[in-house]
Amino acid sequence: MEGSQRRPDAQLNVLGEPLTSCSHDPLTGFFRDGCCNTGPLDQGMHTVCAIVTDEFLEFSKAAGNDLSTPRPEFGFVGLNDGDQWCLCAARWEQARQAGKAPKIRLAATNQASLAVCRLDYLKMHAIDLN
Repeated sequence: MEGSQRRPDAQLNVLGEPLTSCSHDPLTGFFRDGCCNTGPLDQGMHTVCAIVTDEFLEFSKAAGNDLSTPRPEFGFVGLNDGDQWCLCAARWEQARQAGKAPKIRLAATNQASLAVCRLDYLKMHAIDLN
């Protein structure tokens, strides 16, 4: 789960601005730096800063990715309703298509997400759009 390479510097969010922090409690991100930074080793592209819901956690578990059960061997505490987490862009898009997508923070969602997710759909689920 943890990236073994140094993250690239100065990544941008989907709005073309400097990427902001997603969560330090629980500590998220492929590099476990609190941000949805990405790099070549991040094959899952953990780039969408989501505010998870119980509905989404159930959806993700049914799709084969249990994010609610703690996995101490990986330093993973398990997520609860309301936690912010860097989701895989493809999983967020899959949840959106199923009507289960959680809200997101655009300022903390990496622009790399745009390879999988349309900006207008991200904006429809944003909590930080003015």
